[in-house]
This record gives sequence, structure tokens and C-alpha cells, in this order.
Amino acid sequence: RKTLRDNMKPKLKKHKDISLTAEDLITFEEDIKTIYEAGTIPGPVHLSGGNEQPLIDIFQHVHPDDWVFSSWRNHYHALLHGVESEFLKDLIVRGKSMSVYSKQPKLYTSSIVGGIIPIALGTAMAQKLKGSERKTWCFIGDMTFESGIFYEAYKYAKNFNLPLQFVVEDNNMSTNTPTDKTWGGVKRDIPKDVLYYKYERVFPHHGTGNWVLF
Repeated sequence: RKTLRDNMKPKLKKHKDISLTAEDLITFEEDIKTIYEAGTIPGPVHLSGGNEQPLIDIFQHVHPDDWVFSSWRNHYHALLHGVESEFLKDLIVRGKSMSVYSKQPKLYTSSIVGGIIPIALGTAMAQKLKGSERKTWCFIGDMTFESGIFYEAYKYAKNFNLPLQFVVEDNNMSTNTPTDKTWGGVKRDIPKDVLYYKYERVFPHHGTGNWVLF
């Protein structure tokens, strides 16, 4: 099992100490779970769980002014990047769990598989053209990692030396199908400059597990 500790940590600069604990993150999601089960959220939610510590480790290296891109399972990323919990909760209650956003800190998420990748690539290109010292972080799942858009963007970013850091969060699930079965059991060849960690998903693809998942 590869984690930040034995992969790229020596190559990354630490920018901050994370005040949030794993228990804080879990408590937030449990609160959202309660609200969702009360039937007051007009849309699906995608709850995080089981990956608290790897993300806490990673976000120590994310500068407060860096851009962060994430997918539909984004609550932990938002909190750890500095989005206020009440602002985040308000977005979720209004049905925007899959499209959380923030101008400061800079955060953008999307429910489209691979949808954030070209936007993150363009953001990193803009940072380079402006001579910025800041970086773009793009968090993707193992399903998106298998898609062609990842490899096109990864190659482009590498060839043009863009400040784009990919993070692969591997729960071996492509929505509701095991990713290894989807791709014939092939071994994932993770590039050395891509952060990668494995975890077991606590919640289903969306919802809390108390309702039927269609």
C-alpha cells in the first residue's frame, strides 16, 4: 500500500499544519448524513469516509492560495482546504454536494467523470504563464485514472512542466463496479510523480446506505 509517507513526501514542501482532525471530518459527514436522511436535501450527497488521514497528510502540502479541484466526493477536500464548514453545509443542504465551489480558498468540483481534469490543466497553464509560485491540485478517483483524458492531460502537463499535481484516491470502485473487474484485473501503473493512496469506501456511491441505491 502506497501512501504520501512512502511515495512523494520528501519532494513536497509543507505549507501548513492542519487543525482539523479525522474526528472533525467524520463528525461533519455524520451531521450531513442525519440531514440527508431527514429528507431535507433536494439532491444526492456523496459522503467521504475511510480516507481521513491520507487527506490530512496531503493537505499539509497544499498552500492556502493553491487551486484545488475535486470530484463529487469533495466534502473533506473543501474542509481541509479551508472552506468554512457552515458555508459548505449550506451548499450541501441546497443540493450542491456534487458542485461545491469557493473563490477563496480556490476550490472547484464537478460530478462529471474527468470533468475537472482539463479545467485543472488550463489553470496550471495560467499559473505558469503568470509566473505564479502557486500550484494546482487535481484529486481524482481510480475510475477517472483509467480514462484517456487523464493520460492526455498528465502528458501535456509533464511536457510543458506545468505546476499540476494529480492525486489518485483509490477505493477500487467505478461508481458501483469494482475497478479492477471493469478493466480486466490489470495492475495500475501509477506514475512516480502522482500522489496515490488506497482506502475502503465507508458510504455507498451516493446517499447513506439506508435507502435503496438505484
